[in-house]
Amino acid sequence: MAPNQDSAVSLAPAPAERAVPVADAGADSRFAAAVTAVTAAFGDPTRREIYLFVRAAPGATASEVAAHFSLHPNVARHHLERLAAGGYVEVSRERPAGTGAGRPSNRFRVTGQDPTLDLLTRRDDLLVLLLREALELLGPDAAEVMAERVGEEYGRALAGQMSPGEGQRSVRTAMHAIADTLTAHGFAAHAEDQGAATAVVADNCPFGDAASQHPVLCAVDRGMVTGLLAGLCGGTPGAVPVVLSSSRARGDAACAAVV
Repeated sequence: MAPNQDSAVSLAPAPAERAVPVADAGADSRFAAAVTAVTAAFGDPTRREIYLFVRAAPGATASEVAAHFSLHPNVARHHLERLAAGGYVEVSRERPAGTGAGRPSNRFRVTGQDPTLDLLTRRDDLLVLLLREALELLGPDAAEVMAERVGEEYGRALAGQMSPGEGQRSVRTAMHAIADTLTAHGFAAHAEDQGAATAVVADNCPFGDAASQHPVLCAVDRGMVTGLLAGLCGGTPGAVPVVLSSSRARGDAACAAVV
């Protein structure tokens, strides 16, 4: 008599349980910030097309981009500035080719940065380790001065790439541009208008655990905002005081710089 199939006992070995990988919260956060940075630059379909146009036509002006895509020049300039803020295009002031006269205009060219390859290569563990050791040798006071100065110089350089020779912006307009720039560099930032003040709030820190162990690195953030403000508003560094009102390294939910 055949055994009852419902009561039969299987002799096959039970399948081995799959090991569940443990999530690396820091890596996930850095990945999310990198995706946010690329999305901020290329999430708009028109901006993607503008990037491809500039890549095919190096030295294009905002007016040429506007004419090609039937956009208002201010809209074309906005898209180009977003790409410049992320470091995907560079800007230079040039006179018309073949002439020594004429008013110079901003001309845009793509950089050598590959948006796809850059996605996961914004953080170098060896350099972060070196930075930790250097901070310990310097001591907190000297380290904070150095960190803010480095951030400030870098911020001014970024502002020069975004709009060389352009007129001054208002502080509020500049802070919104600064949020875009910080997002492109892994901070996942956004601007918030708070009455008469404006804050740039960063939901991610590209320094990772190094900032938690050395909160002095927050001075880099403050310095970058200071340098970007000076470059975009046409002033001197420190003319508009920047206050770091919160810091993830000190246990807050986000980092925020307020002016």
